[in-house]
Amino acid sequence: MAGLQITAAAPDPALLDLPWELPLEEWPASRIAALPRGISRHVVRFVRMSDQVIAIKEISEHVARREYQMLRMLGRLDVPSVHPVAVISGREGRDGEPLEAALVTRHLQFSLPYRALFSQVLRPDTATRAIDALAVLLVRLHLTGFYWGDVSLSNTLFRRDAGAFAAYLVDAETGELHQELSTGQREYDLEVARVNIAGELMDLQAGELLEIDVDPLSISEHIMSRYRSLWVELTETESFESGDRWRVAARIERLNDLGFDVDELSISTDLDGTRVSIQPKVVDAGHHSRRLLRLTGIDAQENQARRLLNDLDGYGAATDQQNEDEEIVAHEWVSSVFEPVVRAVPRDLRRKLEPAEVFHEVLEHRWFMSEQQRRDVPLLEAVGAYVAGVLVHRRDEAAFLGQDTSPLDSVES
Repeated sequence: MAGLQITAAAPDPALLDLPWELPLEEWPASRIAALPRGISRHVVRFVRMSDQVIAIKEISEHVARREYQMLRMLGRLDVPSVHPVAVISGREGRDGEPLEAALVTRHLQFSLPYRALFSQVLRPDTATRAIDALAVLLVRLHLTGFYWGDVSLSNTLFRRDAGAFAAYLVDAETGELHQELSTGQREYDLEVARVNIAGELMDLQAGELLEIDVDPLSISEHIMSRYRSLWVELTETESFESGDRWRVAARIERLNDLGFDVDELSISTDLDGTRVSIQPKVVDAGHHSRRLLRLTGIDAQENQARRLLNDLDGYGAATDQQNEDEEIVAHEWVSSVFEPVVRAVPRDLRRKLEPAEVFHEVLEHRWFMSEQQRRDVPLLEAVGAYVAGVLVHRRDEAAFLGQDTSPLDSVES
């Protein structure tokens, strides 16, 4: 241990307590967190440390340091990716022989690798939604100038997002950050994605995790069309008559519907002033999640945030507070609507899903109950039915840390 080196922005002393003198494959089961792992070229293990779960990947020191720095830069750019914790180098086995370095990242809670996500028989629409999430992630990466080089389902983690999925980059080994990507770089990433996804889906099919009549090639082609439509909507210059300037607002609304916010627009007119061109100049994802966080302090995925904001806006209308300050209405909604729903979930079930996803599913369940019973079902009645009929059968998607607190407990503090 004398030559052990830890590179970290804020090193946790608990890192020193881990058995770095052993190859990762030989670490004792008492250290390992039993979480689903994706397919990797390297040895990867989830490990309990302090009050968190970390992911450790054995890799060469040069690659570990490069990936660590790349993940830090992506974090500063607010790109959905895993959070780097440290690089461990200078490892020696008990026989004095050198061991590979290790990259340590924080486990993304509630996330699943694609094989765990599809541990049930995968329906075509579920596969398509996962591909949609990956396409959105790839667009975001390319907008920031990040060339991935190894786009695949295996290098991605997925979190449920109000019935859809949100995708996170988990492997940046081959990534490069540029000022701007060329069309060739973007197209190469797309082609790599298409080929890799087709192979991964064929592997699922061979393992009888994909319905036999599903065509992996057709699904893999979906990322090409989805990516290109997103890219055009976000970057293409649009021209129209100067009297049709309402289309500026329509363009912004379409971008917001795709989950992107418009920070700046470049608008120019022809010399005779008859036509206007509009192009989003600076765009970023997370319009709804940022608004929800600003108004309520609830940190949610984009689709979850959109659903919660719809309920918040509906609450404002139902209580005749459309002209009231939105921060005041939001505070009232959190205390009288959101928190009572989350608190109604029994404590022993609070590791099932994160609070925003629970609230979204309760709203869905309430809508179905109201349709069936042809009456406006009270929210707390819907919570009880949802917990008894749905939530108890859901598997635990939180990382089990062996403690009494859970993500749902935070609303009670």
